[in-house]
Amino acid sequence: MDISAPRDKYLGVWLIFFILGLGTLLPWNFFMTATMYFTSRLRDSPLVDLSANHSMAAGEQRSVLEAKFNNVMTLCAMLPLLLCTCLNSFLHTLIPQRLRVMGSLLVIMFVFIITAILVKVPLEPLPFFSVTMVKIVIINSFGAVLQGSLFGMAGLLPASYTTPIMSGQGLAGTFAAFAMICAIASGSELHDAAFGYFITACIVIFLSIFSYVLLPKLEFFQFYQERNRNQRSEEEHHSVNLMDRERKADSADPRRDQNVSMIKIFKKIWVLALSVCFTFTVTIGTFPAITADARSTIADGGSWDLYFIPVCCFLLFNLCDWGGRSLTAVCMWPGKDSVLLPVSIMCRVVFVPLFMLCNIQPRLHLPVFFHHDGFFIVFMVIFAFSNGYLASLCMCYGPKNVLPHEAETAGAIMAFFLSLGLALGAALSFLFRALV
Repeated sequence: MDISAPRDKYLGVWLIFFILGLGTLLPWNFFMTATMYFTSRLRDSPLVDLSANHSMAAGEQRSVLEAKFNNVMTLCAMLPLLLCTCLNSFLHTLIPQRLRVMGSLLVIMFVFIITAILVKVPLEPLPFFSVTMVKIVIINSFGAVLQGSLFGMAGLLPASYTTPIMSGQGLAGTFAAFAMICAIASGSELHDAAFGYFITACIVIFLSIFSYVLLPKLEFFQFYQERNRNQRSEEEHHSVNLMDRERKADSADPRRDQNVSMIKIFKKIWVLALSVCFTFTVTIGTFPAITADARSTIADGGSWDLYFIPVCCFLLFNLCDWGGRSLTAVCMWPGKDSVLLPVSIMCRVVFVPLFMLCNIQPRLHLPVFFHHDGFFIVFMVIFAFSNGYLASLCMCYGPKNVLPHEAETAGAIMAFFLSLGLALGAALSFLFRALV
């Protein structure tokens, strides 16, 4: 950290980035958590009791829209996420940061207000399905812009300030999974639980908006913003003088210079960019497409059978992932130039066959090798923790491998490759699941 920088009083900037990180993924996690609510409204005779809904999922016949909901939802989430993150990588210099962040948060909050209202509005299955997919596209499009902008902002600050974003994103999944477990335990009606989900999401997003409004008023953040502006001005002045000396004025092409700059920055961080991409390709290729179909071998029809996936798949993954992300606040090993980092990330591919050989049902090709629930739980702990820790390391190191005035662009590029990993993982998940 710069010795001339003011102190981050009461960790105000750190906490604001944590809240903004929470706000980026909480909307998507609440949509995933409320899958039972969405699919229940795609039946001709929707069930409202959570336990009844569970029994239907276990074996009764589903409608076409209900059966295809998860696949289409994933497609509608990942493609806009990838596209808009890519656009943000190139257009972030043309659209003011404040407009990107504040505009995205306001749009996402508006969508959740509409979603909460629609809980009380009866709709036919097909219109409801269409409206839901449009909302998912909008949320993930603006969520991508928000995420890319946040990582770009964090790139201007010391490396440790990427950690609260990653940690906040990890908490978003934990919070959603815990809410799902509480809803099952309460036995409340599905529509009432869903309404509570969406109202809670609105409150958190409003808190994110309020936090972002406060951010520019903090001296610590002002210092790094001002330093970035000064460095950018010096760099632009140097570039103009260099072009005057080496080129004729009529041959200068600013767009070409911008493209060259993007390529130059990517060359500095390509290992870290591909590493974070591969990390999430393995993770999303396995979780939840394979892991959510695991079945307990010790429940024997008891209540543990009802809680096994919510606890051992979703809650455990998000808790360990959050722990891994948060650990980078106190420990950042291996170093950014160490070959051990990409090697460790490559080794995570072993989790794909490990989970395939657990008690995943239904299955067509592979035998069950790891029968006991304990194997699944141990694999999940290591799988999730390594995902959070290694991905967070990559995101922290990326902007620090470039010059200070290039950090925001580097952060946006890293966010793009993170989203690319999510999209590739979603595509590969269909293949991995078919092989089980």
